[in-house]
Amino acid sequence: MRHLNLKQIFLMFGFFVLSSFCGAKGIHNTDHYSNINIKEASIQGFPKGYAIQANIEGHVLSVVFLENLGQVSVEVVSAMGWEVTTRVTPTPNGVDIYITNTGSYIVYFTLPNGDVYYGEFEVTED
Repeated sequence: MRHLNLKQIFLMFGFFVLSSFCGAKGIHNTDHYSNINIKEASIQGFPKGYAIQANIEGHVLSVVFLENLGQVSVEVVSAMGWEVTTRVTPTPNGVDIYITNTGSYIVYFTLPNGDVYYGEFEVTED
């Protein structure tokens, strides 16, 4: 009976270590919302890119803010540099932006403190 308890302890310890490793590496991210990788462009404070989730489906760019970041400017430009749209939105609200034309785009997020994040994405025909 004692060996069974010792096995259980080792198994629980192994699962704990494995789950801690997966959590540290972000392997078991369960939200699966963001299909646009958000990167840092110009950061002065503590990084907040994790709080920005962006998804493109068809012609609709959907953005969700996971925490209150203040009034965030969301700017979409084409890969050629043409401005498509700019919206200022309070957070933690989200915003949906319809993009008319197919092609390559960049979305910029400017926080009130001047920090800038961006993500690159493609709009394709459905």
